[in-house]
Amino acid sequence: LFAEAGVQTNGNKRSRVLKIGHGGTLDSAAAGVLVVGIGKGTKMLSTMLSGSKKYTAVGLLGKATDTLDATGKVTEEKPFDQITKRDLENVLQKFTGDIMQVPPLYSALKKDGERLSTLMKRGEAVEAKPARPVRVYSLSLQQFQPPLFTLDVECGGGFYVRSLVNDIGKELSTCATMQELTRTKHGPFTLEEHVLYEDKWTIDEIARSLEHCTSLLPGELSHKKLKTEHPSETAVSWE
Repeated sequence: LFAEAGVQTNGNKRSRVLKIGHGGTLDSAAAGVLVVGIGKGTKMLSTMLSGSKKYTAVGLLGKATDTLDATGKVTEEKPFDQITKRDLENVLQKFTGDIMQVPPLYSALKKDGERLSTLMKRGEAVEAKPARPVRVYSLSLQQFQPPLFTLDVECGGGFYVRSLVNDIGKELSTCATMQELTRTKHGPFTLEEHVLYEDKWTIDEIARSLEHCTSLLPGELSHKKLKTEHPSETAVSWE
């Protein structure tokens, strides 16, 4: 979502002065909803995205990696043949509600101003962050085809699905790592309703997408309309 765009004039020249920010990182191998604010929209992100996030995650039983996902090096392998669908469903109950979670070492969390993932890649020793409270609103098993299992997760801020998959593996007396991750919802924005796919990256389609999103903007901004400056093209602007 382009939350807001601003244009400033400088003499006879039109120059765009745009501040751009996002509403929360996604893992490099993940896909899905990433909300972007432009201009004054960057200040609106924290308010607009205060709701929950939803993810679909595919986990792999029997292997653990240093990054807790498929991009890392395998650090452990254990048997998993004894695990049933019922075992997995029963374990999920332990990770629902208000729980404590240890963030991954490979993460965007910082130490002395640098990301932990950056320090790890440089080979520096990094201590794990202490467990912290996180909230899981719902957690369900959608598919179980050993060694793969698919989860739907709705959670609050600061939650790491990679850590969840890793913890589930430990709880089942084996190990597990995340194979795929898709964010399907962040605040009011959903993958189904608001994402504009690459084959629709045209001026008209972008304008329609932005217009659809204006109903989600606070007060005065939600009443702003898209303006067409030239008959032959569609321009999007919020003053």
